[in-house]
Amino acid sequence: MGTVLPEAGSGNSDSMQAYSLIAPAKINLYLEIIGDRPDGYHELAMVLQSIDLADQIDLRSNGTDYIRVHCDNPQIPTDNSNLAYKAAALMAAQFPSVYRKLGGVDITIHKRIPMGAGLAGGSADAAAVLVGLDLMWKLGLTQLELRDLAAQLGSDIPFCVGGGTALATGRGELLDPLPSVDYLYAVLAKHRSLEISTPWAYKTYRSQFQDSYVSDRSGLLDRRQRVHSGAMVSAISQRDGGKIGQCLYNDLEKVVLPAHPQIEQLRQTLAQFNPLGVMMSGSGSTVFALTESADQAEHLRHQLQAALPDPDLGIWSTRLIANGIQLLQP
Repeated sequence: MGTVLPEAGSGNSDSMQAYSLIAPAKINLYLEIIGDRPDGYHELAMVLQSIDLADQIDLRSNGTDYIRVHCDNPQIPTDNSNLAYKAAALMAAQFPSVYRKLGGVDITIHKRIPMGAGLAGGSADAAAVLVGLDLMWKLGLTQLELRDLAAQLGSDIPFCVGGGTALATGRGELLDPLPSVDYLYAVLAKHRSLEISTPWAYKTYRSQFQDSYVSDRSGLLDRRQRVHSGAMVSAISQRDGGKIGQCLYNDLEKVVLPAHPQIEQLRQTLAQFNPLGVMMSGSGSTVFALTESADQAEHLRHQLQAALPDPDLGIWSTRLIANGIQLLQP
């Protein structure tokens, strides 16, 4: 922060820098709802995993005082409700002197991650803006500092900064890295017209299963620890793809699948082709199946297309990856 930064619009090339970043989506290999938190969120235990399905975020100084968001998908809001906008506004508020000197920024989102899919597309975009502005403004923030800022915006955003494979506890912001599972592949399937509200999913789960919640502090810590030493983390440590597939788990399936038969049908159809495992990601509406190779993923994708020839159904084959936000080299 000791760097002398140029005045906005002064003509110095530093003030007009542009960066392009890759913002990977995530899937949940494990999602357990443990209980309620005093802040109103749920206490969670999750295994989060980055995949190479990704948005591209372009950042460019615009020589004004404004944060402006552009997107090639007209369904994405470009006002101050967009998480990418909120990320830039947070950085401007946290580093006002730098913002005053360098001015506003244009954020262009090239959208590849489907919306309302349980894949953290908006969170990944916000994480990319935090990382990109750290570079553009030469702040020199550590990944931990970036994650602390990200936690102010949303529960998935701290993970999206560094990505890879991680155990997430608390409301999702407490992260412990796990060994990479970038040797596995996945097929994702989502009805484009079907979006699931994350608040609805958690609220519905609470209304149906609150009697199973752990409320005391020691109970919460014990359940967290059980996940740390549980079957999924063990399978990841052993690099056992078959066991990872068997250990896929998501509490939110209990409320989302009964309410949305299309998602249940997707899940059952994918399971018929005997992948390593099948699961809904996050609050849905994406279902994914794990495979051991890219060829198996492509074969599975074609099998699903043939079994469910629905023009509304989006199907993607992807690889599990060991990183989060990456700078796109020119």
